[in-house]
Order: sequence, then structure tokens, then C-alpha cells
Amino acid sequence: MAIRDCGWHLDWQRFRIFLRDKYGVQKAFLFLGYLPENKGLYNSLKQAGFTLVFKPIVRDSNGIIKGNVDAELVLHCAKIEYDNYDRAVVVSGDGDFYCLIRFLLKEGKFLKVGIPNRRKFSALLRQFRPHHVFYVNDQRKKVERRK
Repeated sequence: MAIRDCGWHLDWQRFRIFLRDKYGVQKAFLFLGYLPENKGLYNSLKQAGFTLVFKPIVRDSNGIIKGNVDAELVLHCAKIEYDNYDRAVVVSGDGDFYCLIRFLLKEGKFLKVGIPNRRKFSALLRQFRPHHVFYVNDQRKKVERRK
């Protein structure tokens, strides 16, 4: 959504290749709420090379979908997949992941945080050194969906 706020669309396959080539990401997890009508999207994300981790969604009283996946991402990084990676790249501009990134830094298992939108992200993430951060929207030419 943060990329769409920048006025363009992410090509998930190109983004997966970027993560592999630039940062050596061998296994990329994507955490998202599950909607049966999005099976085509899920298949294309799998074909692009992502491992999908689903959370059931709920709708609030206005029918707005909530698929908060923060806990799943933290649990996978800190426990479930902890022994299966050397260093992590976390892609999010959400300050809820500040504690996870600090934990990974302390453990020597942090490589980068990829912030989707350079102009709009949590102030908590501004505390990390520039060499710990990359901005996805700065990579637009490499990862934008082409028509």
C-alpha cells in the first residue's frame, strides 16, 4: 500500500529478484491476511518466489478488513525460522517492527530494513543508521510493474 501511495505499483517478481541479487535473500516470506477471492494473487506471489504465511482476516463493524500480521512476522523471525537464516531483511515502514529490528541487531542477525515509502514511515525507524536502511521507492526503475 505504501508503494501505491507513491503513485506506482510494485512488480512482485522483479522485487523478489532485487532482494535476491542485491541482498542475497534466499527465502522471502510474505505475511498477509487470507481472502479466498485472492487465490490468483497468491499463486502469482508463489510463482514470483515468495513463501506465503497467512493469517485469517476479520472485518470490523464497518466491514473493513483487518489482517494484522505483525505478530506472525515477529514470531517467524524470533522463533520459528530463527535457526534457518544468517541475517534478515525486513521490509516495512511500520514502527511496530522497531523492537524486532533491535532484537535482530543485538543477535547479529539483521541486514537491512526496506522502507517502502521514503516520505512516509514511522519515526521509530529513523533511529537506525543509514547503512541499515534502503528505500523501496528509490528502486522504482528496478521493481516497478510495467504495463
